[in-house]
Amino acid sequence: MSKGVTISQAAAFAGVTVKTVRHYHKHGLVEEPRRDSSGYRRYGSADLLRLVRVRTLAAAGVPLAEIGPLLDADPEQFAVAIADVQRRLSERIEALIARRDTLDRLADGDGVLLPDRARAFLNRLPDFGLSPDDVTKIREGLVLTRALVPGGFDDYLTRVEHALHDTRFVALARRSWEAEAWGPDDPRIEELATATVEHFLANPELLAILTSLQGPTDDDAARYRIISDYGNDQAPAFARLSRLIETKLRAAGVPIPR
Repeated sequence: MSKGVTISQAAAFAGVTVKTVRHYHKHGLVEEPRRDSSGYRRYGSADLLRLVRVRTLAAAGVPLAEIGPLLDADPEQFAVAIADVQRRLSERIEALIARRDTLDRLADGDGVLLPDRARAFLNRLPDFGLSPDDVTKIREGLVLTRALVPGGFDDYLTRVEHALHDTRFVALARRSWEAEAWGPDDPRIEELATATVEHFLANPELLAILTSLQGPTDDDAARYRIISDYGNDQAPAFARLSRLIETKLRAAGVPIPR
């Protein structure tokens, strides 16, 4: 009578599939038994023990290429190797958690594109009389700013947050958003540009809102230009207002990229 069990039985006892057992054979992790007189390969107790060890290590996340040496290692080498596998698994788990958190934030609109601090800032804007459309445009502008000038974004946001305590600045900003509905030749645009520039020049800390996004290179200037021009194509009056403000600031000696 033949001793041992067939490959299907061995797979069932070890909790794997026949295909998996054959895969272990292919990688040299479990020796393939010879066929008996009836033509079947019979797996003995030593084969099953090895199969269970391989399956356990593989299920724990040990790469197949590392399992063979582990099985033949002494206790000290085994402990060191397992510690290294644990470290790599921890890194993978952290990366997967970060991906999951990103998906959670994606489900919340711009959550992944803006930090919590910026989102809290946006949530305050309706209290200053800005409409939902205005807040949406500001949100899009912040997303663009963070993407193009990530190193200066926190400083920029800090300065804008402080500017919200300046009632005159808030009033001028709100008026600027209202100007989107004006005609491009509306005389109020010139008046608003002059008032805005005068307030900025009288309060240099406000000018830092503009200069915090600037840099010494041509690429920096191009990034600033993209951010500054955002929305101008859709609002001719706002585009004219922006150009007038920049022209007046340059005339006053403020370094604004062209």
